[in-house]
Amino acid sequence: MTGSASPRTLFDKVWDAHVVVQREDGQCLLWIDRHFLHEGSFHAFDKLKARGTELARPDLTFGIEDHYVPTRERDLDRIDPAIRGMIVQLRDNAGRHRLRLFGLDDPGQGIVHVVGPEQGLTLPGLTMVCGDSHTATHGAFGALAFGIGASEVAHVLMTQTLWQKRPKRLRITVDGALAPGIAAKDIALSIIAAIGADGAAGHAIEYAGSAIRALSMEGRLTLCNLSIEAGGRCGMVAPDETTLAYLRGRPYAPRDAAFDRAAADWLALASDGDAIFDREIALDAGRIAPTVTWGTSPEDALPITMSVPDPERAGDEGRAAHIREALAYMGLRPGQRLEDVTIDRVFIGSCTNSRIEDLRAAAAILAGRKARVPGLVSPGSAQVKRQAEEEGLDRIFTEAGLDWVAAGCSMCVGMNGDLVPPGERCASTTNRNFRGRQGPGSRTHLMSPAMAAAAAVTGRLTDMRPLMQGRG
Repeated sequence: MTGSASPRTLFDKVWDAHVVVQREDGQCLLWIDRHFLHEGSFHAFDKLKARGTELARPDLTFGIEDHYVPTRERDLDRIDPAIRGMIVQLRDNAGRHRLRLFGLDDPGQGIVHVVGPEQGLTLPGLTMVCGDSHTATHGAFGALAFGIGASEVAHVLMTQTLWQKRPKRLRITVDGALAPGIAAKDIALSIIAAIGADGAAGHAIEYAGSAIRALSMEGRLTLCNLSIEAGGRCGMVAPDETTLAYLRGRPYAPRDAAFDRAAADWLALASDGDAIFDREIALDAGRIAPTVTWGTSPEDALPITMSVPDPERAGDEGRAAHIREALAYMGLRPGQRLEDVTIDRVFIGSCTNSRIEDLRAAAAILAGRKARVPGLVSPGSAQVKRQAEEEGLDRIFTEAGLDWVAAGCSMCVGMNGDLVPPGERCASTTNRNFRGRQGPGSRTHLMSPAMAAAAAVTGRLTDMRPLMQGRG
């Protein structure tokens, strides 16, 4: 272990507590507290099999069926054989190595980055990895969480450790009060638009400020989820009373006196008052508006009241070229008002925006209204699905004309028929608007759940604020 008496950031405290050894070149061997696996992990298990190696810590390893699972059909005999094969492989590997699996028939099944927090597997001060870039989500609890590649997955399976280079530290402070209806998704897209899709490259991000403290845990999870879209290695929020309230009573969280002891340690993880960051960025919460993307990168984001940019006014030829290419792919015109952009369908779901708070926000807009376009609503977990149905949210979605399906990554990654057809435009609550992300030739506009619901009602990109009036 390494340590220092000098002022330290939240990131430093968690990192230092997990360093097993440090090499002369600065690379650190980190102990990993939680390792999540999905159906795509079979490559790593094949490496174990080839070496005749067992899992180092099956008790710290958790399998979740989420990435490729169908959301409309749960009978494995009736789904794509290739997908079925991956699911069966994960089940076989979980049984062979005696690790906890959240399978399709498990009441705790769901998207890994939703399941971890709601089960209490995600805890402050832990190191957490998964073969998925949006593992940064779990940093909302003050955990050091990041995505890893296939060879790294195998390394963790075999050793419960991982070699990493210590990133720099970036603090993004958002102070002030958000206007009514403005969500964490709007904060995140505004940050990415301000600093660029690689603006936080090589950095661990800590989110701070009064606007961040005012967010629910669901909002913090959305914010940290999108850290990777700003180029960050991870995103973190210091634990506070909101964190403790969320964790208390979760299945895998400490209980009773053990929880109280852990809580004292968790609250001590906050960055020291005089801790030094390599970079500092500040945003005014009051200036953040409902935000949507218009191009093929999350940094191509603007307030809904603005217009599509003109490449001739970009000032930088590299940026101008990107704008031209993005507009050509997206089928948009320079100067076109965002609110004049029609859409073909909506998707509400993904590890970014599929929690109960997200579904409530969308339902508040849709209640008593009809969607003008088809759409899909996929809750983040079986638990979220049950809660939404108990609250009657599913009926709001279906009565509006949207499909209500089971939990999984679904249309976020264009799996198992949950696709946006070529050339169609989707208002989506997901995290990436890359070319073809939701299906070959698909066009994706990222936004908050309330904004996606508003787009469903009007059939175009829409400022949801007028539709919120009188709805609390």
